[in-house]
Amino acid sequence: MGAAPDAGAELGGDVLIGWVRGGPQPDRAVRKAAVREWLQELTRRAPGHSVEVRVPPFGAVQCIDGPRHTRGTPPNVVETDPRTWIGLAIGELAWADAVGSGALQASGSRAAEVADLLPLR
Repeated sequence: MGAAPDAGAELGGDVLIGWVRGGPQPDRAVRKAAVREWLQELTRRAPGHSVEVRVPPFGAVQCIDGPRHTRGTPPNVVETDPRTWIGLAIGELAWADAVGSGALQASGSRAAEVADLLPLR
């Protein structure tokens, strides 16, 4: 397993943490890079195809071992916005809080397994 991404200079570091905490939004390129890096870290830690994690407009991955989904709407989906995803990945936001606020939607019997993998930092 590779090293987890660092919320350091290459991913915007303090800028991202500040944004998650309610500060100004970083540049699109910084948000995009961070979302993609943390999605890739999720797939490194939990390879598979049972759950699809979507963070529009920057990325989507399939993870967690189990049956492969290939057509139509996947049975297990997690979807959230970039700010929420980064907050979850770096440990600044709890899964239950994201679900409770409506910022994260998890559907399907295995979608909540993603919560057990967070934070990724």
